[in-house]
Amino acid sequence: MSDIDPIRTSIAARLRAAREQAGLSQGQVAKLLDLHRPSISEIEAGRRRVSAEELSRLAGIYNVSISWLTEEKSEVADPAVELAARELAKLKGEDLDRVLRFLRTLRKSGGSEK
Repeated sequence: MSDIDPIRTSIAARLRAAREQAGLSQGQVAKLLDLHRPSISEIEAGRRRVSAEELSRLAGIYNVSISWLTEEKSEVADPAVELAARELAKLKGEDLDRVLRFLRTLRKSGGSEK
């Protein structure tokens, strides 16, 4: 993807992260958009442009904003981590504490290494 526009690459990575966070397969998304599955694969690889209408529909399917999908830069390098942080921000304080305790336990057990 080195000769692909960096903006398109960024949008592609965010679309993939959002789809995975939504728990949807490329085939499911393709069906919702009335596209073929390889089209979603090409979009997520940054090899196919996304129309404004498709971007709007994808944002709706993934329950994210269009601005999140199209922002060029982020303070977090991994879009999946940024998306997880956005989801955590939606939790009630008590639930957030539980998740943070779980994450600490997971890290101590060595289960969070990449």
